[in-house]
Amino acid sequence: MTRPDTTLVLVRHGVTDWNQARRFQGQTDIALNEEGLRQAELTGRRLAADPQRDRITAVYTSDLSRTAQTAAPIAAALGLAAQPEPGLRERHYGSFEGLTHDELTHGAFAADFRRWRAREPDFELPGGGETLRAFNDRVGRTLASLAARHRGAVVVAVTHGGVLDCAYRIAAGVSLDAPRRHTLLNASLNWIVFDGERFRLNGWGDVAHLSEALDDIEARD
Repeated sequence: MTRPDTTLVLVRHGVTDWNQARRFQGQTDIALNEEGLRQAELTGRRLAADPQRDRITAVYTSDLSRTAQTAAPIAAALGLAAQPEPGLRERHYGSFEGLTHDELTHGAFAADFRRWRAREPDFELPGGGETLRAFNDRVGRTLASLAARHRGAVVVAVTHGGVLDCAYRIAAGVSLDAPRRHTLLNASLNWIVFDGERFRLNGWGDVAHLSEALDDIEARD
């Protein structure tokens, strides 16, 4: 018997001041700025008007403030409670957290930053950060778990840019060390579908609902 597909709607959190400064956030708990809060409201309205709204059975969120603040108006618009899921957290960037791209390029971690930019799967970030491979494995396990909990339904998961990057690669079969060609937009809607065996892409980087927003930036989380 064929299993019904499960759809995960992955939402990147709204914009923060650190996004706009191109400052690594990782697992540092940074709140949305005013524009990010506005983006979250617009995203909630978009999902409330979605043709598949009746199939949306759950809203999950990373347990960091910027995702919880994004998930709150989405869950309210759908009449659901936002459930925290720590597996949706951003990658732990170790000593990179709090630093800008420019500071990392020219500072004490310049060599480590070059290795991060080269996407070395097993390079452990200084300061106890996650390797790319360990992070990707965590994301894969979390997405598969959400799909297994809600077979045949649509699930909203509010998360981070790094998690979206892993999800895209998992669903599209793109290797961890390949250059990124896909977008990771704040407050974007991104769809992946699980057929019981594997994920596939079903739409990516939709920000049509932010047409009235001021800043739709793609800065690294």
